[in-house]
Amino acid sequence: MNFKKYLENRKNIIDKALDEYLPPEEKSPSIIHKAMRYSVFGGGKRIRPILTFAAAELFGKDTKNVIKAACGIELIHTFSLIHDDLPCMDNDDFRRGKPSNHKVFGEAIALLAGDALLVYGFDLIIKNSEVKEIKKQSILKLIKEISFYIGTENMLGGQVEDTNLKNEDIKKEDLTNLYMKKTAALICLSVRAGAILSGANQKQLEALTKYGENIGLAFQIIDDMLDIMQDQRDLKKPNYANKYGIKESKSESERLIKEAKDSLKIFNHKTATLRSLADYLLTRKR
Repeated sequence: MNFKKYLENRKNIIDKALDEYLPPEEKSPSIIHKAMRYSVFGGGKRIRPILTFAAAELFGKDTKNVIKAACGIELIHTFSLIHDDLPCMDNDDFRRGKPSNHKVFGEAIALLAGDALLVYGFDLIIKNSEVKEIKKQSILKLIKEISFYIGTENMLGGQVEDTNLKNEDIKKEDLTNLYMKKTAALICLSVRAGAILSGANQKQLEALTKYGENIGLAFQIIDDMLDIMQDQRDLKKPNYANKYGIKESKSESERLIKEAKDSLKIFNHKTATLRSLADYLLTRKR
């Protein structure tokens, strides 16, 4: 399998679907629809929905069976990015090399655009129940999962800790816990979503959860290394590589990726895509 072509193909599928599912810019009130589309199509690699695809494919399911749920998760991810950039949070003026949503549309519209994407995300996930191959019970389970993984015990809780933690005082276990909530939770959810909608059993879900948690932690540590190497770090924010060095960060991310791939052994020979995704996250340049 040409993995680069796989990523390009899946990204194109997701982008086309997102363009179809989101309201057009000219639909009233046009300003919020423009703001939503501005961030959704702001250059993301679509790693999370691709993970949902890959997990479904592991169980022999077609991407069309989970496309709405995958896109819903991507919208929820984008909501978190818009809010994360706001002046009251990280106060970032740029996202993926472009002005942040609030720099283009103002804080009020950015806030509302994020809210709208969260709502549309849940709406798309519910609409995935229209697929005949998907059990209604699986949709209900996934909605419960999403509420948990983006709630105060996970993603939103990580945002709270990120706001309050001071870099100089943070311990390694605190940093790992922060990364697990703020970054790994949504990545783990993306993997579990594809598995839940495909009828995975408890043992399979547990294995994929370990995979998702490990690649999620590695993802954030690698991000920290890239921030340092590209001179984009924020010294006020917790940063694994800044605190423990590039060598330790590289070693830890490699260990996490190995553990992620090891957790897939119960699936035998069916895991080439998920293994390639783990390796891709380890070697990516941004």
